[in-house]
Amino acid sequence: MSETSTADDRLQVLEAITDTALANLGPGKVIATILDRVREVFGVDTATVLQHEPEAQVLHAIAASGIEEEVFQDVRVPIGAGFAGRVAAERIPVVLDQVDETTVVNALLRERGLRAMLGVPMLSGDELVGVLHVGSVTPREFVEADVELLRLVAARLALAVQLDVSASDRAAAAALQRSLLPGRLPTVTGMQFGARYVPGTEPGVGGDWYDLFTLPGDRFGIVMGDVAGHGLNAAVIMGRLRSALRAYALESDDPAEVLTRLDRKVHHFEPGALATVVYGLMPASRDSMAISLAGHLPPVLAVPGRPSVFVDVPVDPPIGVMGPKRRRTVVDLPPGGLIALYTDGLVERRDHLIDVGLQRLADVVTADQPGAVCARVMAALVGTTAAQDDIALLVARRERK
Repeated sequence: MSETSTADDRLQVLEAITDTALANLGPGKVIATILDRVREVFGVDTATVLQHEPEAQVLHAIAASGIEEEVFQDVRVPIGAGFAGRVAAERIPVVLDQVDETTVVNALLRERGLRAMLGVPMLSGDELVGVLHVGSVTPREFVEADVELLRLVAARLALAVQLDVSASDRAAAAALQRSLLPGRLPTVTGMQFGARYVPGTEPGVGGDWYDLFTLPGDRFGIVMGDVAGHGLNAAVIMGRLRSALRAYALESDDPAEVLTRLDRKVHHFEPGALATVVYGLMPASRDSMAISLAGHLPPVLAVPGRPSVFVDVPVDPPIGVMGPKRRRTVVDLPPGGLIALYTDGLVERRDHLIDVGLQRLADVVTADQPGAVCARVMAALVGTTAAQDDIALLVARRERK
């Protein structure tokens, strides 16, 4: 290959992957369009993008041109196995001049009749995003210039894949979280409720949630939780914790026991997950609430004629952290009394200590109508500033007789 032809090829590749028209396409369309252009510019018959899935340690075919069945048939290649697996494991370009069962694990490549292949890792800094490979059904020698050009394409595709994953995760996480929050607060005899939820703007959707549910014997449970982390994974874990807690609440009338079982479930099925949770259980009499805290900030209690206070409840380790036996505390709730549960996004700010936010919260929580209390709290602690982190607030008030 002459220097002139190499320069021309490089220019063609650069034009193919930097075309301003790509900016008007969604990330998924960008990937498909670039693969079509790669086949044309490189004069190859197939082009495939396999995305790295770190937890499973596999490559997953997400886009292909000329061998679309790789995507349609959900092809997955273990890291280190065969051609693409080797590219991913060693993070180096690999050229094949023999495509058979000794060099590739994906039978579709052999069935397509490929005679030569070139694969390069798709990297973002030190992070492996996936593998890009091209193939020819006629014998072909891929030279160093081809390798370098395909590396340029791989860098562009790595960005497109990351954008696509990020957008998909955000949308899925937001939809999942919305579906798991109560669409309407339940009607419970002798109680009034109010709630607010605001997703954070900076780190993306998190794992904050609140829940209210009735239980046998005219009891009801009230929950506030916060899963560590953000994005789809945090939202998925939040959904699992919510469902598990509800199930355990049917089996035990002791909030400490419910959180103990939840902790055991997380250690076994969600190792590494971490969440703070407060669970309160109110009897049919509505005159008290049994509360257990798993690393969560204490609720605020407001009683008519008295200043509001933070409930004096011992704080046990978060869910996901082994510790001593969990404890429960029974808090009296006289007629007109109100209890407010919240997540740390309501009171934490970068420009002041959390104690400042907690004091502001205590100052504005009163034994009034829950809707009015929610409005006053949000005005005082959020105001006109977009929330940096997720904010959840749940207020429960015992009706006056």
